[in-house]
Amino acid sequence: MNALLGPPAGERSADGHDNVSPERIAQLARELAVGLERSLKQINAVNSQARLLALNARIEAARAGGATGAAFGVVARAMGELSGRTDRVASEMGEESVRSIADLERINRILSTNARGGRLSDLALTNIDLIDRNLYERSCDVRWWATDSSAIGALTDRTPEAFRHASQRMGVILNSYTVYFDLVLCDTQGTVVANGRPATYLSAGTNHAQAPWFRSAVESRSGTEFGFQEVHESSLVGGRRVLVYSCAVRAGGEEQGRVIGVLGIVFNWDGLAQTVVERVPLTDEERERSRVCITDGGGLILADTHGRQLKEVFSLPDRDALFRAKKNFVLVELDGKRRCIAHARAPGFETYSTGWHSLLIYTF
Repeated sequence: MNALLGPPAGERSADGHDNVSPERIAQLARELAVGLERSLKQINAVNSQARLLALNARIEAARAGGATGAAFGVVARAMGELSGRTDRVASEMGEESVRSIADLERINRILSTNARGGRLSDLALTNIDLIDRNLYERSCDVRWWATDSSAIGALTDRTPEAFRHASQRMGVILNSYTVYFDLVLCDTQGTVVANGRPATYLSAGTNHAQAPWFRSAVESRSGTEFGFQEVHESSLVGGRRVLVYSCAVRAGGEEQGRVIGVLGIVFNWDGLAQTVVERVPLTDEERERSRVCITDGGGLILADTHGRQLKEVFSLPDRDALFRAKKNFVLVELDGKRRCIAHARAPGFETYSTGWHSLLIYTF
């Protein structure tokens, strides 16, 4: 069992290395090929000397004549035959070894690629799972906070004092939940009547009736539902990249109560997603050769180690087939380079799923 897992602790290979990576196997195959070529050259050099000795023996046999010459002739022929057989054996050994080393390198490339692709797709799954789990909490937050008495009171009383109280209450929440830029409270017309950081974000009085996060919340059927707007640059917080989760605020905080407004929570998208993609546990070599992305269902890049968020759509001839799988990887030629594209689709957490995709693109 231990033999499959590598040498016991403290033991190393004969050359002092304890690296059992596919790259090390490839290096050993190259070293073997070089050593074999050197040995064959030495055999050929010795064989050339043997042929020269055989030739000299034949010359001496011809000079000596008689019984002595005949004895020299026997030795000369034997040396010539031995040299010929040595040539054939060396040639066959060289050809067979070249084929075997080529097969070893090919098999190692396949195993190395499969191992790398499997590992990178596992990392891709970890990335999108982390995001789904984190965003599930956001959908819970907004549904809970929409029942807060300060929000209900502000939208019911509609007095400056009630709005200030709601703003203060949202500020307290923001001090505990640093993942949010701001919380905004809107009336049924989409106008922000209070926000949690009024000194930082001047959103009060602005109207967002056409925003997807507002419309989806207003149209919800009960307090168990929530609204949402995917990654975008929001005017609520000075054009920063955000996700907005929302929930209808209902009269009396009742699940089926009349809609009296909407609470929106403005999530710091880069704070989560860029942290996830930039901290993937890759080796230094892999990090230099890899691009890590999160995309939406249409391939729009939402998070990216190359800084192309919301500026690029991930394209590939068979992208739809890649995206249909839960977890997979493909080898492709892109922009003239051979690449391994590892992928995982959002698995979802509890009742929530983004439906997004995670990609690790490795360039050979």
